[in-house]
Amino acid sequence: MSFNKIIVLGAGAIGSIYGALLSKKNDVTLIGNKAHVDAVNSKGLSISGDINETFHLKADTEIRGIPENTLIILTTKAYDSAKTIKRIKKLLKKDTVILVLQNGLGNEEVVKRAAGDKTKISRGVTAMAAEFFEPGRVRFWNGETIIEQNEVAERIAESFAKCMLKTRLFNDINIEVWNKLVVNCVVNPLSTLFHVKNCELVSGSLKTVRHRIVRECVKVGKAEGITFPKDLEKKVDAKISSYTNFSSMYQDIMKGKKTEIDFLNGKIVELGRKHNIPTPVNETLVCLIKFMEDKNGISRKN
Repeated sequence: MSFNKIIVLGAGAIGSIYGALLSKKNDVTLIGNKAHVDAVNSKGLSISGDINETFHLKADTEIRGIPENTLIILTTKAYDSAKTIKRIKKLLKKDTVILVLQNGLGNEEVVKRAAGDKTKISRGVTAMAAEFFEPGRVRFWNGETIIEQNEVAERIAESFAKCMLKTRLFNDINIEVWNKLVVNCVVNPLSTLFHVKNCELVSGSLKTVRHRIVRECVKVGKAEGITFPKDLEKKVDAKISSYTNFSSMYQDIMKGKKTEIDFLNGKIVELGRKHNIPTPVNETLVCLIKFMEDKNGISRKN
């Protein structure tokens, strides 16, 4: 059974891509900032990269109502999850489904606490990449979406598949969340510090740094009960070498925005302390990114 309505809550780069592609077969509304919403409503959403097309779909700055049988795709920044869900809690229905599709670790727990028992919550991981050029214009690189196997997963996957979104269901989503977390812990802070595209990080001079980040993540992950593939350092390098985009963290810093560092390397540091595992490289990266935020005048209390 398909959804009556799909709402993309947090229509930045990635959210806009999902909304545009899903609008081919569904009633979709993007929820984003005013400049982006105005551009989409007046000129459409222009996507370049793996597809080149302009999509005409609805956009708004807030959710004004949630019909029955609605799928909400949550693509806000991880640090905004709680306040975003609390804002719409009264509108949620028992048959509302929220797909948490964000970077970082622990996101779904935050959403579940904010929503209470009012709705069904599922976790997903995206391998797509996107860059937000300006309001109404996004570039993207295609990739699969991995969704936690549960009672609503097949409905989500069916809706995605109809719109040519590569989708895979997975029983233990934590493994996929951690695998992506490790990649993000390498890519996001380093690309931001050096102002380079992700693929440029696969340099011999950075090999020691990259691999130390990975090893710290693996030690902490294993303490949390996660099993990682062998030769993970090489696998991470291979993935990064194919990423020709600028990372989301780099884009955030360039726009003077807060980053998701606390949900990435910061989460490794937090869990490392919990298990008495030293994480000096990840901790250093957290401090450096927070310094860049300070230079942008960003308060961590926001």
